[in-house]
Amino acid sequence: MIKIAIYGKGGIGKSTCTANLAAALADMGRKVIQIGCDPKADSTMTLLGGENVIPVMEYLRTHEEPPADHSLISRRGHGGVLCIETGGPTPGMGCAGRGIVASFDLLGELRLFEREKPDAVLYDVLGDVVCGGFAVPIREGYADRVFIVTSGEKMSLYAADNICRAVDSFADRGYAKVGGIILNRRNIPDEEQKVLAFAEAHGTSVIADIPRSDDITACEDRGMTVIEGAPESPAAKAFAALARRIAET
Repeated sequence: MIKIAIYGKGGIGKSTCTANLAAALADMGRKVIQIGCDPKADSTMTLLGGENVIPVMEYLRTHEEPPADHSLISRRGHGGVLCIETGGPTPGMGCAGRGIVASFDLLGELRLFEREKPDAVLYDVLGDVVCGGFAVPIREGYADRVFIVTSGEKMSLYAADNICRAVDSFADRGYAKVGGIILNRRNIPDEEQKVLAFAEAHGTSVIADIPRSDDITACEDRGMTVIEGAPESPAAKAFAALARRIAET
């Protein structure tokens, strides 16, 4: 089973990359689960036609008993991707990291992976810094590899550096390792060279180069990934190539 956690600076396009990767894997015939680990609970919307799935934490707040099975906190999206959102606490009332921990504990109790038997599980994780609950996909054995989304912008690379350092700190414990860098272009000067140099400095590689594209924005406005809404676009082809690369390793 492929198990990948996707991290990066806030607003860098983690959800876009995760959802398009999930869609591309699904179109290859893989059985995929995508788990959004963000209080905004918007990771899977482009797989669900722009609609929401009830977040785990919201369900737990509004029901006296936990769900009897995962069907109450999940929905099927494009290509049959099973979409789950952890959600988070009421704004200003708690720790989002603890929400991830509570959600993962529940998914374990529901035996999600044993029942679904997915080929791939993708975690879209909030946070520029890997700490507390946001590190759960890395340190609890849920993910094997971490992909970091970055542009060539200074603050994006700064966040990527923090994430690499955090992942490296877990290296001697058998936790997930950095599997590569996803360059999500912002078309700044010397962007490719900056990101390639960053990857080399951290002993990894750029595994995907996603072009800046109006097709992505147009499809997201329609509640779609580019894999679904613009399959012949350069962006969709880049995501499809990434999916093939992952499936082959």
